[in-house]
Amino acid sequence: MKTTISKILSTTALLCFLVVLAPTVTAQELKNHVEYKGKITDGNTQEPLEAVSVNLKNTNISTISNIEGKFVLKVPQNMTDGSLVFNFLGYQPKEISLNTLSKKENKIALEPKITQLSEVNIATYLNAEALVKKVFEKKAENNLNDPAVMTAFYRETIKRRNRNVSITEAVVNLYRQPYTSNSKDVIELHKARKSTDYRRLDTVAFKLQGGPFAALYLDVMKYPEYLFTNETIGDYTYNFEPPSTINSRPVFVVSFLQKERYVDAYYKGTLYIDAETLALASASYNLEIVNEKEASKLFVKKKPNDINVYPLETSYHVDYREKDGKWYYGYSNMQLTFKVDQRGKLFNTNYTLATEMAVTDWENNAAGSKASIEKKLKPTVVMSDAVSGFSDPDFWGPYNVIEPEESIESGINKIQRKLERNKS
Repeated sequence: MKTTISKILSTTALLCFLVVLAPTVTAQELKNHVEYKGKITDGNTQEPLEAVSVNLKNTNISTISNIEGKFVLKVPQNMTDGSLVFNFLGYQPKEISLNTLSKKENKIALEPKITQLSEVNIATYLNAEALVKKVFEKKAENNLNDPAVMTAFYRETIKRRNRNVSITEAVVNLYRQPYTSNSKDVIELHKARKSTDYRRLDTVAFKLQGGPFAALYLDVMKYPEYLFTNETIGDYTYNFEPPSTINSRPVFVVSFLQKERYVDAYYKGTLYIDAETLALASASYNLEIVNEKEASKLFVKKKPNDINVYPLETSYHVDYREKDGKWYYGYSNMQLTFKVDQRGKLFNTNYTLATEMAVTDWENNAAGSKASIEKKLKPTVVMSDAVSGFSDPDFWGPYNVIEPEESIESGINKIQRKLERNKS
């Protein structure tokens, strides 16, 4: 199992880099879309709900709410008579006509849904491990088996303690292969922007290698080698937890924990399995760190000799969406926290690296279109972009992105002010 753990591509590298890429957006592109904004909360507690799926009904156009429950969705002008559908694990879905929404300040409250055991015939699967194996056996039946081109938004942030010191955002095209194919997916970079405040990085440039690939490889149905394989699926203990709902559909909830506690690290997590189709609807898991020093070898690719980097916490999450009976990757996020010790410094510093990627639109790729050679990313990519992009409020044009949280917005505003001072 140590080999499986070491395959996790959330590898960090202490490197410095900068690449400029900033295509322009036409005014006509912006005119052809209407932007809707709002905040999604729990109807009982009024607490914000993060990672709620927001979808334009009967289309593949969608986005995700941010950590503060806020969302923004750009809708083509000719589709503004449609409806938005809000879905979140354990809550009743909600459908709202766009005609009843304002362009800003919409408040959306979702009501929790309690799932009774009778809704999920848990007696059918007395063995949780057998259920999990069935999920992978039914991949050809449940998951998307046509090639597709997906537009996705990717964000990567690095915090030193609680302050953002690096922000990277990109719109990418995912050339996805069928779930039954062994062919690897291809990622094409369409548009990106980045800024790093190296003064706050304490002279250490902390970077993620893999970029959007690190997020995509969390799709365990397409890339089971990073968590479950035929050889390793039996290395875990599985247990049923109280059932829940996703999109008004009952789901089995199965927790898993590695049987053998490895000296370096071990996996534990939860799977959410659609009760009707037995498709994987969502997964959340952690790599529990036992030996910080040894576990650092799984993550750190390159570092200065006078610095030691130790992983403290890791978390991974992936959500799937369903259309016409087929499930496909829709969203994933990853958060890694590291302790950095530098020789000659009295105190260590904690850095948190977070990534998320959401599919915002997609179409079948029966014609077999391919990524541009010039824009195709390598799995070893270290993402970067043009700082100047942050000064343009219309940088993303008609593309749907995840609304930035306030701390990210404040970081962008500081960059804008700095650029304005430099111009004057």
